[in-house]
Amino acid sequence: MEVGPHFSDKAKEDYKLVIAASDGNQNAYTELLKRYKDSIYFMLLKMVNNPIDAEDLTIEAFGKAFKNIQQYSPSFAFSTWLFKIATNNCIDFLRKKTNNHISIHSQNEHGEVEESVHLTTTDLDPEESMIKDQKAKLMREVVEQLKPRYRKLIELRYFKEFSYEEIAINLDLPLGTVKAQLFRARELLYNILKKKEHRI
Repeated sequence: MEVGPHFSDKAKEDYKLVIAASDGNQNAYTELLKRYKDSIYFMLLKMVNNPIDAEDLTIEAFGKAFKNIQQYSPSFAFSTWLFKIATNNCIDFLRKKTNNHISIHSQNEHGEVEESVHLTTTDLDPEESMIKDQKAKLMREVVEQLKPRYRKLIELRYFKEFSYEEIAINLDLPLGTVKAQLFRARELLYNILKKKEHRI
């Protein structure tokens, strides 16, 4: 499928990378992530006003885009499609966060509200939640099923609680590669855990 004549040179280059990524080229994924991760991150940071949430949402946005890359249509630029995924994912995140506010009201004898306390529950996304909730023994057993490079990433991130930057230094890898591979590792781990959960 050809791209439209209105595409900029950069958009045309993006499309070539998308085609390569669709064929399983890991370098193409890394290049796309490198091109847009900063602009996606700063857009999300403005929306959530929290660097940690913005970082995680950036990874999720790329993860969703890469997972569904076959659905991309060159009738519009890849960057437009990616930003839409990131925005929609962030809106869902904010909606869930808002829904997690629980109000507890204290009333006086006339039924008037004297005091209102807001408790906030912080829900993790399904992968994070399942990863953190499993017992260490089960986790170790499941992690052993991953390929060595993914196993190392999961161990550093979840068992040793390294930051993305610390993992990049430890493994001598570009930060973009660490983020892309960690998303893949997390997804693989989540799928293994989900299957295991059904058997329990």
